[in-house]
Amino acid sequence: MKSRRPAGSRPGPPRLALVIGSGGVRSIAAAGVAQVLQAAGLRPDLIVGCSSGALFGAAIATGAGSDETLRAATAFWRPELTEQRRWRAYLQMLLPRLAGFDADFSLRDDRLIAGTVHTAFGDLRLEELQTPLRVAATDAASGEPVVLSRGPVAEAVRASMALPFLFPPVNVDGRRLVDGVVSDPLPVSAACDAQVVVALGFAGAMPRRIDRPSRLFAQASTALTNNLMRARLDAARAAGQRVLNLELTLTRHVGLWQTDALPYLFDAGVRLAQSRLPEIAALVDAAGARGRAVPRERADPSVAAGRAEPAEAAPTEPAAFRALPLRALHELPHVSR
Repeated sequence: MKSRRPAGSRPGPPRLALVIGSGGVRSIAAAGVAQVLQAAGLRPDLIVGCSSGALFGAAIATGAGSDETLRAATAFWRPELTEQRRWRAYLQMLLPRLAGFDADFSLRDDRLIAGTVHTAFGDLRLEELQTPLRVAATDAASGEPVVLSRGPVAEAVRASMALPFLFPPVNVDGRRLVDGVVSDPLPVSAACDAQVVVALGFAGAMPRRIDRPSRLFAQASTALTNNLMRARLDAARAAGQRVLNLELTLTRHVGLWQTDALPYLFDAGVRLAQSRLPEIAALVDAAGARGRAVPRERADPSVAAGRAEPAEAAPTEPAAFRALPLRALHELPHVSR
């Protein structure tokens, strides 16, 4: 594992970006894709992540190996993280004025998640990662997409995973940010300056039957998310981005918190990348042969917010970055509810 971001002259546009969408535990397949690309000499020089894709994308961006990433994912992705109920929340729903219902409402307490993410990444900053990482979130007040490329990794990942109603927004430089899936579940536009984009999106499965309110809500929200993802992909291609979308095919059902399926999902990512490797290589070769320059007006993938900044704003003389590998989450003590 390399310990520092490669130093050198001012970098040009990313050659190959790996964009990881929101997909729950399925997002770990991106680690298998990244392993295949690196072995083929096509190591992504930019990673973009949304929601769970931001979490696993951050692990990949540290340079963690596949075994370490799987151990960390197994320790982090556990059901009890979402089972820390806020009993006051029920009172706030019944008596909103008396109980103080406000924009920071949540059904769950996110302190366990916050502690776990901080233990994983410590004080590591996005600009210190071995591979540049852009994290997609959503401005809670305006609904606009936000891309974070500077600042604490743990804070950015928490914001990207803060699903409204379930978890409270995360304050980043005075802005309340929530889950990136609300505005862009597969943020290919955040890599608009890359010559080639490999996108790993995850369409949600529609409920087979509607026999309770939660499934009716799931039907509507899943349809909205799937349609938004397809629309974003179509828009990126229409804008001239070279995007290769990888669709993960599974031979069995995998639950949202099914950590024992992580190795299976990782291997599925490996097989998927191997099957599409000739296409990826051809796209990268074609982009290099044409020497396509990215127009300056398209080189800013970020919505101006918080610590988000244009990719072209890299310093002329890059500073040395310290070595901060992903911490071993499997050594975390169990936190009881």
